[in-house]
Amino acid sequence: MAEKVLIVAARFNELVTRSLVDGAVQTLKDGGLQDNQIFTTWVPGAFEIPVVAAKAARSKGFDAVICLGAVIRGNTAHFDYVAGPAASGIMNVSVETEVPVIFGVLTTDTVEQALNRAGLKLGNKGSEAAQTALQMIQTLKTVEEWSKN
Repeated sequence: MAEKVLIVAARFNELVTRSLVDGAVQTLKDGGLQDNQIFTTWVPGAFEIPVVAAKAARSKGFDAVICLGAVIRGNTAHFDYVAGPAASGIMNVSVETEVPVIFGVLTTDTVEQALNRAGLKLGNKGSEAAQTALQMIQTLKTVEEWSKN
């Protein structure tokens, strides 16, 4: 069966996130996936990512879920209330469902740092998340095969 990957992307800081999505999609295509195997959905912000990731992972319709977004520290405590819970929620979904749910949410102090990690100067973390997804799909298939022998 051909792999299917869902990208869950946060609209908040969309300038950054769109670049992450573009990098992820290109990497998935470079890895052999076709357009009909890559799905992208948008949620309001990083805090909403885990519930959509959970729905997708529990459906067993996707081989991996890539979670992308950018939480940028400001002058309020908002960063602290969003970044940690989003990361924990994403990790918990992966462990509970045994589906690779990849954390590609940038947590930076400035917009410049986020843009640099979204393809300007320091690579594209969306692309890296897609590479991780492809590797985890293969690793889990291998472990499954080994467990049958």
